[in-house]
Amino acid sequence: MPAPSPAPPPAPTAAERALPRVRGHIEALDGIRALAALMVLVFHVAIESGAALAPGVGGALLSSGELGVPLFFALSGLLLYRPWARAALDGTPGPAVRPYLWRRALRVLPAYWVVAVVALLLWSREHLDSVRAWVEVLTLTFTYNRDPWWVGTGPYGLGQMWSLCVEASFYVLLPVFAAVLARLAARGGGDVDARARRLLAGLAALSVVGAAALIPQFYPDPRVYLHAWLPRTLGMFAVGMALAVVSEWAWRERGPDGPVRRFCRTLPRAAGLCWALAGIVYLLASTPAAGPRFVGVDGVWISLVNLLTSMGFAFFVIAPVALMPARTDAAGGGARVAALLAHPVVRFLGRVSYGIFLWQFVVLYLWRDFTGQEIFTGSFWLDVVPVAAGTVLLAAATHRWIEEPSRRWYGGMDRRRRRRRELRERDRV
Repeated sequence: MPAPSPAPPPAPTAAERALPRVRGHIEALDGIRALAALMVLVFHVAIESGAALAPGVGGALLSSGELGVPLFFALSGLLLYRPWARAALDGTPGPAVRPYLWRRALRVLPAYWVVAVVALLLWSREHLDSVRAWVEVLTLTFTYNRDPWWVGTGPYGLGQMWSLCVEASFYVLLPVFAAVLARLAARGGGDVDARARRLLAGLAALSVVGAAALIPQFYPDPRVYLHAWLPRTLGMFAVGMALAVVSEWAWRERGPDGPVRRFCRTLPRAAGLCWALAGIVYLLASTPAAGPRFVGVDGVWISLVNLLTSMGFAFFVIAPVALMPARTDAAGGGARVAALLAHPVVRFLGRVSYGIFLWQFVVLYLWRDFTGQEIFTGSFWLDVVPVAAGTVLLAAATHRWIEEPSRRWYGGMDRRRRRRRELRERDRV
């Protein structure tokens, strides 16, 4: 007699349909990543051409394009911390660290190495015989060189990679942060609400540490290099990590319609308002209150304002998307935002966004060399269109021939590892 078929899972209730999507690939977040990559590209073109330094509203608005960087940091906090947040709330072990680090390395390094080698061969030939230079660049540790052999934020053609160095340090330290936060959450006992509140308190403390890191950056003497290190950016990562906690907490909150579920339901429905608030924060960042344009930070208080505007902008842009339910018809006004981010062009740019970030300076400098433009001169529009087109083309090629093969290779290796583990467990039984 055949075994009875398992009963189908119960249909989700109306309240569950409005809960944030916390499993699988969320394409709308790819759209945010595309936005961040394009903001950074436009910012760099505007700086090189001098448009972002020009007086007036236009120059001020272009100068705030660097707010795309906090979007990258917050997205990393959201997506990478989520499995650890889930484990901390459930009181279960977190993800295995070694496979996680392998995935991060294979996601980031192969494409970066190609761009780094191209940039070094083009513009740093006098340092090609330096083992230290190669090691620093290829391991994303060049920002820790306190007596650098380049001018600016990185070797020529790799100036934007300071933020990738910050990302890499966050990847390495995330298991440590997660372990400390999990121990803090465990003190809440079996009450999931208490564990979640402890996680959020820990992330608030992490943000305070990021703000406190501004003090040694300026006192007793200025240390400009600390601007490109992880500590001062911890608050930006904490924004995404907090959204990961809240989205997972909503699924575990006691009661059918608690305050966390209402919060997660409200923000996607008010996505337009959230993005309007992000626009206001962007405008604030364009004013002198947020510091001088491009030339860096100008004191601890201005840096604190810069940090807070970065965190606020990242939150208001990402939160309504991160908390979006799987069924966008339950998202109210957020359905229009979801539809925009699901547009095929936006999805394509999201897929190749890492390549856009990597190649932009190489393409920009080659174009300006070709057109014979000096730094801080030229036409923004003459530069931005061809540079954007060339960067996207190279990004698409990098995604197809480097990023995707790396992902498939690791995916196959991961499946084989799980299969071997299952066979070992079966043998023990």
